[in-house]
Amino acid sequence: MSSAPLETPTHPASPLPVLDWTHRLTQLGPRFWTSLQPTPVAAPRWAARNTDLLAALGWPDALFDDEHLQAFAGNALMVGSHPLATVYSGHQFGQWAGQLGDGRAIWLGEAASAQGPQEIQLKGAGRTPYSRGGDGRAVLRSSIREYLCSEAMHGLGIATTRALCLVASPEPVRRETLETAAIVARVAPSFLRFGHFEHFSSQGDTDKLRALADHTIAHHLPECLERAERWQGNVYAALLDEVQERTAQLLAQWQAVGFCHGVMNTDNMSLLGLTIDYGPFQFMDAFDPGHICNHSDHQGRYAYGRQPNVAYWNLYCLAQALAPLIDDHDMTLQVLEGYKTLFPRFMGDAMRAKLGLTGDLAPESEREADWTLVEDLMQLMAAEKVDFTLFWRQLSQAVVQQSKATTLTDAGWSAVTDLVLDRPRLLAWLARYTTRAGQPNLSAMGQHMLQTNPKFVLRNHLAEMAIRQAQAGDFSEIETLHNLLKSPFDEHPGFEAYADLPPDWAGQLEISCSS
Repeated sequence: MSSAPLETPTHPASPLPVLDWTHRLTQLGPRFWTSLQPTPVAAPRWAARNTDLLAALGWPDALFDDEHLQAFAGNALMVGSHPLATVYSGHQFGQWAGQLGDGRAIWLGEAASAQGPQEIQLKGAGRTPYSRGGDGRAVLRSSIREYLCSEAMHGLGIATTRALCLVASPEPVRRETLETAAIVARVAPSFLRFGHFEHFSSQGDTDKLRALADHTIAHHLPECLERAERWQGNVYAALLDEVQERTAQLLAQWQAVGFCHGVMNTDNMSLLGLTIDYGPFQFMDAFDPGHICNHSDHQGRYAYGRQPNVAYWNLYCLAQALAPLIDDHDMTLQVLEGYKTLFPRFMGDAMRAKLGLTGDLAPESEREADWTLVEDLMQLMAAEKVDFTLFWRQLSQAVVQQSKATTLTDAGWSAVTDLVLDRPRLLAWLARYTTRAGQPNLSAMGQHMLQTNPKFVLRNHLAEMAIRQAQAGDFSEIETLHNLLKSPFDEHPGFEAYADLPPDWAGQLEISCSS
C-alpha cells in the first residue's frame, strides 16, 4: 500500500466527552484500516445542524454546541473516538480501478444510539493514505448537496446514510474553480461497500475476506443466518442473497421517484442497501429514461434507465468477490438470478403504489395488466418529456378530486392533461386507469397516492439556490429546504414555488463527479 506522507495535525489538548463508543470495525485489525487524525480547517462555523436526527438517535444536545463544532470540523477529538480510514477497491465506470479507500472520509467510530450502533464519518476532513493525490477535502457546494439529499431520501422513505451536521470553512479548495471547504458528518449503521470485499478478494486473501464477511453477518446482517437455510446452510451465499434483495428494493425506490445516482461504481454500493455517496445525483425534471445526470459520464453508463442493470452488474462483481467463500459456482449464479425476479416485482409494486393500487386493489392476477398500464403511461411521459414529480403529484390530487364527483369528467383531469400536448392519448389512458380502479375506490387511492408521490424533491435548481446563498454567507435556505424535504408529502402552504417547474436556467446546470 503506497501513500504520500501525511502531516500530523495539532489538536486541542482537551478531548470532548459525549458519546458511548464501541468500534466493532476496529476488531478486524489494521489490514482493514489506517489510524489517522482529521486535518483541522480554519475558522469553522455551523452551516446546518440536524436536530431531528440528533433527537432520533438519542444523542445529547451538547453535540451541537460551539465546543463540538471543533470536533465536527476535525479540529478536536471526542473522548473514545478512534479516527481511521478504511481500505477498499472497486470497479469505476465498468473498469477495475484497483485499490481505492476512504480518500476524504474519516471514520470517527461507532457510537451507541437509540437506533442501535451508528458509525460516524467526517467527509472532507483531510487527506488519508487512500487519497490518491487528492486533497481529502470536500467543497461547500457538494457538501450542501449531500446534506440535503441524504435527508430528502430519508423523508421519502428510501434507505440512506444520514447527515448529522454540516460545517463550513473559508479555507480555499481548488476544483474547477477556487471554492471553500466544508465537512459533512454523516451517520449509518455501517459504511461497508461492495468494494471492501473486492479488495481482499482481489488480493487472494481469503482469510481476511472471511473475517470481513463474518463481521458483516454477525454485526449488520444477522438475517443471513436464517436465510442460509435456503442455501444448504451456506451463510456466504445467504449474505449475497440478502445484499441483492436489499439492492433490488433500493433500485426500485430510486426509479419510482426519478432519482439518478450518477456514479454507481462498486465502491459506491452499500452492503446494507443504503443510498451512499451523493455526488452528481439528480431528481429528474423532464422524464427521460436516457437521462444522464453526471456531466463526467460521457458514455451514459449511469443513465437513469440503466441503473437497475448496472446494479445487477455490480452485484455480479460482489458475487465474484465472495466466490472463494461460497465455493459453489452454480449456487452463486442461482443467488444472482434472484435479482432478475425481485427487481421487477419491487418495481411493479412501487409503480402500482404510485397509481394507488395497493392492498386489496392490487391482486396478483392484475400484476401483468397493471404493468402494461404503467408502461403505456411512462412511454407517453417520455415522448413529451413530462415533468416527473409534478405529473405524479397532479395525478394524485386529480384522483382525490374525481373521487368527490358523481361522474368522472374530462375537465376533472385538466390539471394532469394540461401537462401534455397529446390530450386524447392521456384521456384514453385515464379512462383505462379509472376503469381498472373503480370509482368507489378513488377516495382511498387518492389519499394513498398523496403519501406516495411527493410534492417536494431536491431539484438541482433548489440545491443551487441554497448553495449560492451559502457561498454568500447565508445558510438559511439550507434549513428551509431541509424542513420541506423531511416531510415531502405534506402540502406546506406558502412554499408552492418549491414544487413548481424548474426555471429555464436550471437546464444549464452541470453536475460532475467533483460535485
